[in-house]
Amino acid sequence: MTIQKPLKVLHLITRLIVGGAQENTVFTARLLNPNLFEVDVICGPQTGSEGSLIEEALQSGVRLTILPELVRELNPYKDLLAFLKLFFVLRRNQYSVIHTHSSKAGILGRLAAKLAGTPIIIHTIHGWSFHDYMPNWRKHLFIALERIAARFTHRLIVVTQKDIQKGLQHGIGSPDQYQLIRSAIPLEEFIDTPPSRNSLRRELGIPLEAPVIGTVGRLSPQKNPFDWLAIAAQIAAQEPNCFFLMVGDGPLRSQVEKRIDNLHLNNRVILAGLRRDVPQLLDSMDVFLLTSLWEGLPRVIPQAMCREVPIVAYASDGVAEIIKHQETGLICPPGKVNLAAQYCLQLLKSQELRAGITHRAKIIATEQFNLRIMIEQLETLYLDCIGKTLNG
Repeated sequence: MTIQKPLKVLHLITRLIVGGAQENTVFTARLLNPNLFEVDVICGPQTGSEGSLIEEALQSGVRLTILPELVRELNPYKDLLAFLKLFFVLRRNQYSVIHTHSSKAGILGRLAAKLAGTPIIIHTIHGWSFHDYMPNWRKHLFIALERIAARFTHRLIVVTQKDIQKGLQHGIGSPDQYQLIRSAIPLEEFIDTPPSRNSLRRELGIPLEAPVIGTVGRLSPQKNPFDWLAIAAQIAAQEPNCFFLMVGDGPLRSQVEKRIDNLHLNNRVILAGLRRDVPQLLDSMDVFLLTSLWEGLPRVIPQAMCREVPIVAYASDGVAEIIKHQETGLICPPGKVNLAAQYCLQLLKSQELRAGITHRAKIIATEQFNLRIMIEQLETLYLDCIGKTLNG
């Protein structure tokens, strides 16, 4: 289709914390072709211990507006105000496309867009908002809301095939609404950046020759750091020289510190806090361990793959889709602490196993998680949806 002037696109997300969905949104706003799209971003004000991307987004040129009433928690008063403000913003600015991310922004934003007459409504599922580890009433509420919102959503983007199956299983949308677009990473940062294993280890106080099990992620119930530490304790009992590196922060920080103390791992576990030099931190690890209980498809998985760090992970949702056991990593059912520890030890002891896994994993990551391809897919989707609307 011929574009006379850039189409106005609004990206809406509940929070711009340091996380995969948020980084995906910022990258998209920055990299969409400015000759085709004029992009705005609206987010809520909350950040917290997970860290903030707000300043980073503004410094990179993203046209960002903070909506104070858009909060993560259920709050009828603020939710109503956020909905009304979104409705008037959409009516006033006449966006061609609204693209929502995260559960709260996804529900309020899509409903406001429907009532405001926004031509194209798109939502990305970075992992469903409902899961088996939440109260049943809350789970069923989110499922019901997602079913309603799907009725007036033109496309449901997923980052993993597993989420298509999960959505359809719960009666959310129809097969023709779903489209797989991987949440990609800037490959050059993870492939072309020179290795820095020794310098990072010196900075963190890790002996250069010590084996290191590491992870990158929020210290939150979803990421399940207590299982991670239980696995670390088992490995430490068999590998007395092993160190453990946890990168990230979050609401469970104080409980994690207490658990480390209870497990007598104070001198072996390093809490690095919030860091943005992820490629270099991955270099300091010998095995990447992920114990998330539920996930879409965390971007740190392809990041570790590109950096040639072998992965051991719980087989939660999309993780099991990209990691094929004994081919591109080692996976086990969530909660299998003993088995996960055994897999980590296997990788530490076998250079041959590590080399085979990391070689295959890097190929998969570079093929499926190319940021340029993700942006092209989104541009094509927007134009296709607009074209069908104009011709329909």
